[in-house]
Amino acid sequence: MNKMGLIRKWFLKDFASAAIGVLAVGAGHSALASVVVGFDDLSLTTESFYNGSDGAGGFSSGGAQFNNMFDGGFWTGWSYSNVTDISTPGFTNQYSAITGGGANGSANFGVAFGTNPGDATIMLPQSMSPESIMVTNTTFAYLDMLSGSPFSKVFGGDSGDDPDFFLLTISGLDMQGQSVGSVDFYLADYRFEDNDLDVLVDSWTEVDLTSLDGAVQLSFGLDSSDVGAFGMNTPAYFAIDNLHLVPEPASLILLLPGGVVAWCRRRR
Repeated sequence: MNKMGLIRKWFLKDFASAAIGVLAVGAGHSALASVVVGFDDLSLTTESFYNGSDGAGGFSSGGAQFNNMFDGGFWTGWSYSNVTDISTPGFTNQYSAITGGGANGSANFGVAFGTNPGDATIMLPQSMSPESIMVTNTTFAYLDMLSGSPFSKVFGGDSGDDPDFFLLTISGLDMQGQSVGSVDFYLADYRFEDNDLDVLVDSWTEVDLTSLDGAVQLSFGLDSSDVGAFGMNTPAYFAIDNLHLVPEPASLILLLPGGVVAWCRRRR
């Protein structure tokens, strides 16, 4: 093995050992710990929600920043909720998840409204990278796709053969606002030839976000096969919970005892 190969081997060995040691320290280096953004650090009374009506323009949970715009009684972006109503259809039931609560039995969860990318965004804590997120349908969107409404169709159509879909796209943006990648998740998918394979999501489902490493912001957009003269007919809502964040590798190096400078000096 040549000299550069040996140096690289030494570095990787030292880095891995030191990183494991630092991560094991625990509370003394909490900045290095993984984070779960689950909205349970936000206060709500029973069967209630926050939708930005106070004009704050957003809120924070687990160190992540959620955007919100409230204007004239209508909101866009993010709200958070513990509403459990899974049976009432229509606009009056905007804030419930079809699961009846948060992921893993928790009370609170996030609800997003907005069709276009950038309508709902999450600014990640510094030096943290997205690993996964739990996603499901809201009751409003789920019942609308299941049974239709005066404004939208039953997914699959009368025959069940219509290739309908309701697609969530999660994009990662870097500090310059440029895309580092995107992840698609179908909240409903009726595009299969075998109708028994059709999917209408009614449970919390984990979505892998590791391909968005390097993102400082997540941007969410929706698309549907049910489109009319004024755009998408499917209610542009979805629910999230338990956004898992992990330290970026670069932040581990900087926080190691002595840092990279000390390591270089030892090797010199």
